[in-house]
Amino acid sequence: MQQPKIYCNSEYDELKRVIMCEPQFMTTRQVLHDPNNQFYDVKGHVELAVKQHREFVQTLNNHGIETVLLPHHKEFTEQAYTRDIGFTLGQTLFISEMAHDVRRGEENILKFWLEKEGISYYNLIGDKIEGGDVLIDRDTIYIGLSNRTNQAAIDHINGLMGDYEVKAIPFKDKFLHLDCVFNVLSPEVAIVYPDALTKEDMQFFASRYELIEVSYEEQHALATNVLSIGNQKVISLPMNQNTNQQMREKGFDVVEVDISEIVKSGGSFRCCTLPLLRS
Repeated sequence: MQQPKIYCNSEYDELKRVIMCEPQFMTTRQVLHDPNNQFYDVKGHVELAVKQHREFVQTLNNHGIETVLLPHHKEFTEQAYTRDIGFTLGQTLFISEMAHDVRRGEENILKFWLEKEGISYYNLIGDKIEGGDVLIDRDTIYIGLSNRTNQAAIDHINGLMGDYEVKAIPFKDKFLHLDCVFNVLSPEVAIVYPDALTKEDMQFFASRYELIEVSYEEQHALATNVLSIGNQKVISLPMNQNTNQQMREKGFDVVEVDISEIVKSGGSFRCCTLPLLRS
């Protein structure tokens, strides 16, 4: 039987194939917002970010995961965060409609590659949604209601995915995407930054999962934005030691990879990966 080209039904089944992009033209939020950044070494930042990204890619390859690298373009400074331009739910690959001007156009590079590979996709047009707000756990799809994803998009996905329960998860505006404050590690365990969510949603998640709660400091380093690659293995930042210890205590094999330079631009392991195929 031929293996499907695309299929994802969880955040934690064995990862087989993933789309990524090197941060060749990345800028940091420090550069964008720090008024005292005139001595910031932009060239050094990009070189280190690319080096760390390649080490991340090599780690995935060492675990038998095929990595597809999209071509990078100078006008797209956030292109390394491939998670947002699309998402795979079951056997459907959705192409996002990006909410922010700086990212619009990235999805066309993905479409070109998919068409070349003969992979069909569903193009979401008119509804703002980004993949960092979309998580799947078997028959449940969680979608963050955020500045980047609107209710119309959630309603659209709900209408298309009739076999799934689609649950909207609002969170505080200062956080970019749902995966910056919540992630699912296994059928039994999830990771969360409690202060970002409503009391009702925290109670809901607590009734469904054993929750690993991350601190304010480690949320700032995107501790929830880990990447599960299957067989209880999770890729995480070395600096998030408390979160990593909690995951190990729950039985996870934590693979520490340093991509701290990439995190400065606002995304970590999950943000940098668009899974096409999980077992």
